[in-house]
Amino acid sequence: MLTGDDAVTVVESSIDAATLFTHHRYRDLAAALHPDRNPGDPRAHRAAATLNRLHSDWKRARRQTVTTATSAYTLTAPHAVGSVSTTYRTTGPHLVKLVRDPALNPLIHAEWAALRTLDGFTERHRWLRPYYPRLLDTSGPVARGDRAFSVLDPLVDGFVTLADIAKAFPAGLEGRDYAWMHRRLLRAVAGAHRAGVVHGHLTADNVLVHPGRHGIVLIGWSFAVEDGALPLAADNSLRYPPEVHKGLSMTAATDVHMLHELMLSLLAPAETRQRAFATWCTQEDPAQRPEAVDLLDEYDDLLGELYGPRTFRPLTIPETGA
Repeated sequence: MLTGDDAVTVVESSIDAATLFTHHRYRDLAAALHPDRNPGDPRAHRAAATLNRLHSDWKRARRQTVTTATSAYTLTAPHAVGSVSTTYRTTGPHLVKLVRDPALNPLIHAEWAALRTLDGFTERHRWLRPYYPRLLDTSGPVARGDRAFSVLDPLVDGFVTLADIAKAFPAGLEGRDYAWMHRRLLRAVAGAHRAGVVHGHLTADNVLVHPGRHGIVLIGWSFAVEDGALPLAADNSLRYPPEVHKGLSMTAATDVHMLHELMLSLLAPAETRQRAFATWCTQEDPAQRPEAVDLLDEYDDLLGELYGPRTFRPLTIPETGA
């Protein structure tokens, strides 16, 4: 149960209404900040006023309608909050990803370019299609000060993020559980590289997992660039590979490094063989890192040595208590 101090901290540190109410229930915060529970506490009273204002903003935003050249989409509740955009559910069978700051419109434009490239590539390589989100519509060019947005196929039912899975396994994932996820991530990344696209933001929040179907979808393409291009922007919360810190171009090797740093952050400490494999893929010199397409067979060889013939392994996610 939230205390008044907890609720004050949450409200004071909130970025915006969408972020706040995606992760916290209004009723719980309002109850914790009620004057009867915080008599004579000016910080709690200010936080309560801020909370009510943000909630009003959020309710208005939930019924905002955005339009494209051919369609209109009515937003309902925020679905996910990323580093650049907030993704909303709609009254129809779509998700709308709306950039939070018009200054960041070029990043959502970069996502359009990446997803269109991948869509064309997967027309010829259909087995890769399930690994990428489908761009259905866009805002197109917008007026100065307006926010660009994407309309996406909804990946909602049964999907959780890899970050959600990490929270459910605080001691780290067993190697056999992470193995099928990493095999699919290698395919997704290798496919993007064959299409000439570098993802550039491989984080646990940008991986959707369907535990029941063993499905993986690589999302969050706002930082994507063509192979060999400089990054469009940097996420200050992210630990980038050395070449990015040096101001060099992003290449397929950048993704390989980021993917295996992610692997190291998720695997349990006892998974020494897989962790050694990941460390080998995070060498400082990009030229020394293997290519994702070559890693497909090498990783399968490692899994064969560790676990023998592949079998379907169900993944049960424990309750986190959140």
